[in-house]
Amino acid sequence: MSGTDESTNLKRAEELKTAANEAFKANKFSQAIELYSEAIELNGSNAVYWANRAFAHTKLEEYGSAINDATKAIEVDPRYSKGYYRRGVAHLAMGKFKEALKDFQQLKRLCPNDPDASRKLKECEKAVQKIKFEEAISVQDSERRSVADTIDYKCIEVDAQYTGARIEGDAVTLDFVKHMMEDFKKQKCIHKRYAYQIVLQARELLKAMPSLVDVAVPDGHHFTICGDVHGQYYDLLNIFELNGLPSEENPYLFNGDFVDRGSFSVEVILTLFAFKCLYPNAMYLARGNHESRGMNKIYGFEGEVRSKLSDIFVELFAEVFCYLPLAHVINGKVFVVHGGLFSTDGVKLDEIRSIDRFCEPPEEGLMCEILWSDPQPQPGRGPSKRGVGLSFGGDVTKRFLEDNSLSLVVRSHEVKDEGYEIDHDGKLITVFSAPNYCDQMGNKGAYIRLTAPELKPDIKTFAAVPHPDVKPMAYANNFMRMFQ
Repeated sequence: MSGTDESTNLKRAEELKTAANEAFKANKFSQAIELYSEAIELNGSNAVYWANRAFAHTKLEEYGSAINDATKAIEVDPRYSKGYYRRGVAHLAMGKFKEALKDFQQLKRLCPNDPDASRKLKECEKAVQKIKFEEAISVQDSERRSVADTIDYKCIEVDAQYTGARIEGDAVTLDFVKHMMEDFKKQKCIHKRYAYQIVLQARELLKAMPSLVDVAVPDGHHFTICGDVHGQYYDLLNIFELNGLPSEENPYLFNGDFVDRGSFSVEVILTLFAFKCLYPNAMYLARGNHESRGMNKIYGFEGEVRSKLSDIFVELFAEVFCYLPLAHVINGKVFVVHGGLFSTDGVKLDEIRSIDRFCEPPEEGLMCEILWSDPQPQPGRGPSKRGVGLSFGGDVTKRFLEDNSLSLVVRSHEVKDEGYEIDHDGKLITVFSAPNYCDQMGNKGAYIRLTAPELKPDIKTFAAVPHPDVKPMAYANNFMRMFQ
């Protein structure tokens, strides 16, 4: 390459970086990644491009890709402090606190007089110490006594001055649920007796279900699938406004990630569990990757539960989340799962039915892949951009459908600008139901209505609605709020 060509490439790369920065500022993170990628193709020896792309990947929760890019920035320039910072943030987001600590220690060595670097290192050190302490006092899942067995909600008295929603007797009623939803809308809590009753009754219903649930929709009837809600309670209410409340005639499946990120996760999960109690055969709930202890510690649900309910509820929700089914099949044709498909071909539905799901999600295997995997445009399989699970192509989707006599995969797990995306020659649909995710992404939300017998997807999109002035991640640990 001549000196003139190289100079032209360097200049063009800088122009692309500037355009990428503008896209990033406008919260157009996918566009920013594309532009940074073009700049890297022209000049891969600029650490700033790699670190900036890492930051954009972090915004899209693609932490595996962020770690890879930040590592490349460090290889290009071992003294580039932002490389360590970006990698440390991505490690934190994945719960890899020890790896994050090493990055922030190096950041401090490079920037000894930077108060921000000192503050972040201190927060990371506190987080690691907390994790070490919790690991030291924790017990194995197999040895853990059910916290539900220690709770008798009927012995909890309700004060006379309590004016909120009440459950009379043992059965959750529609009037109670409507009253509770209105109370939540006004940022009022329900009495702990009723919160216990809802969660414990939902626990029994979920515990009795198989890991893969077969759903029958009669001819002429419809069925609605919603994606991630992520604690955005007021957007959940809007879904019910647009599509009707759950009922025997209007059944729903919420496809995981009910909690975390948004700061009304308690209201979301109690509402969904209450409808499960009210209509066990018309409210289906699937586990997402955020229905887990590790995610809840980082992304706000645990802190919110402690603030709005109690420490005992933290344990109770962790237990009940382990009872959530992993997948659903509608009329033997539509496979619905939170994340995606598998690292090997030939997985049959019976293998999914036989998964022992009553545990925290493992870091590999079918259960992990169900919760974490994502589709990719190219054929075959590749590493996960999240650093967990894998990416799978249209050929993988096609073979899985053929092997199991299915026609469509519906999954969630990824924010999409329009609230949904159709991939793999129409054989896979992503649906995401948290509009303007984290109050910054600007995306629409969506849900899918299927009507039997055709089960042709009718996708409805909607915009975010106003909510009280409580920021996302309001209950998250300090070390995570610092990096938002």
